Amino acid sequence: MKSDREVCLMVTELAKQIDDHLRSHLTGLNLTATQAIAIRELSSPMTMRELAHQMTCEASNVTFVVDRLEAGGLVERTPHPDDRRSKRVALTAQGRAVRARLMRQLTKDSPLDPLSADERARLQTLLAKAVRT
Repeated sequence: MKSDREVCLMVTELAKQIDDHLRSHLTGLNLTATQAIAIRELSSPMTMRELAHQMTCEASNVTFVVDRLEAGGLVERTPHPDDRRSKRVALTAQGRAVRARLMRQLTKDSPLDPLSADERARLQTLLAKAVRT
């Protein structure tokens, strides 16, 4: 039976492999790794705070990333319909095209490829239980 330490080391290594995988598939997309993560996470419009949570970073970092993506025409900020103090970030048509291309790239040689669909589902269930989502 694996110790907690060994499990933590394996989870950390998997996270590193996933990050390395993302970085290795950015060629031709003209995105930094952080911008790619933002694009990946923007599957639907969300607030800057929600995006920061999804990206596991500070809101001030997201502001900088979104500024750059907005300057590149990939995202737009709009007023939140229910909270005047908040802005929502959404992909533009160009951003959706870049996201689709990014998501295709990320399915190539994924660190999770050795797992069957059933194993991925079980891993997802176990990780969700461990992180209490």
